[in-house]
Amino acid sequence: MTGRFEVHTSPRFDRLFKKLAVQHPGESAEILAEAISILRLDPYNRTRRYPIKKLEGVRPGDGQYRLRLRRWRFRYDVGSGRQQVKLSYCGLRREDTY
Repeated sequence: MTGRFEVHTSPRFDRLFKKLAVQHPGESAEILAEAISILRLDPYNRTRRYPIKKLEGVRPGDGQYRLRLRRWRFRYDVGSGRQQVKLSYCGLRREDTY
């Protein structure tokens, strides 16, 4: 592993998360903190400890990686050459999905 990564958010992510935080105030801050701590340590999931998947057919900037935390889904990109992660999307799975 190469050390710690910086985690940044896009304006779209901020808008989506703000809406979800209003709807789910009890768990939203906890889930975001957990996601950020995972992405700081291992955004490529080289240790295979986290539910992270590289998405196929997704262009850079559209969220090439997905992190699953309970019902929450986070999509992000890892910057090339620099140790930066940019969160671009967050959302919830529907209750009846599984």
